[in-house]
Amino acid sequence: MLRNIYKGDLKVWMWKDICVKTKEFRAWLDLNKDNLKKTGNFSNHRKYESLSGLKSNGTGAAIQSYVEWVGQSHKELINKIIISSGSDPRNLFQALYQSMSAVNRFGRTGKFDYLTMIGKLGIVFIEPPSTYMIGATGPVRGAQLLFGGPNSTPKSNNQLEILLNDLESHLGLYFGMQVLEDSLCNWQKSPTKYIYFWG
Repeated sequence: MLRNIYKGDLKVWMWKDICVKTKEFRAWLDLNKDNLKKTGNFSNHRKYESLSGLKSNGTGAAIQSYVEWVGQSHKELINKIIISSGSDPRNLFQALYQSMSAVNRFGRTGKFDYLTMIGKLGIVFIEPPSTYMIGATGPVRGAQLLFGGPNSTPKSNNQLEILLNDLESHLGLYFGMQVLEDSLCNWQKSPTKYIYFWG
């Protein structure tokens, strides 16, 4: 759906336009939400989201809060956080993760996936320092299964993070925490039979 906002079948909305005319964009989004729904779907983690431009829990409110979080520019946002937290990739990821709580509808998964993607694309030199188990569901079930089995006493999120830190260090994977988080989430859905995950 986002590509249809940018490519202009209905109207061309560029980032700079949305920043300057956020209210107009939200009104346009609300007016055109039914046409946009016909062009695509939200991803699996967002399948119950509202495309509403005006409701407080809709996409319009989420976009406005994202614009407000960024401020003058993405570059200035990153530089400001580097000044306060340093440029270590893991510390910077953590600082951005915490600051993203200001963005509507971006919970644990939204923040983790978004920041991981901009790190992997090389847009910002960041990498997740943990799997962020607090607030997770699928990854926690997967970690409990991996480190204890279905009938063991459940481990705390902190215990799971320690075990996952050790595992990531041992494996030495590129973006290891994201690989582990994603793998655990998908594996726990069918631990005895491989099912390809489409996203």
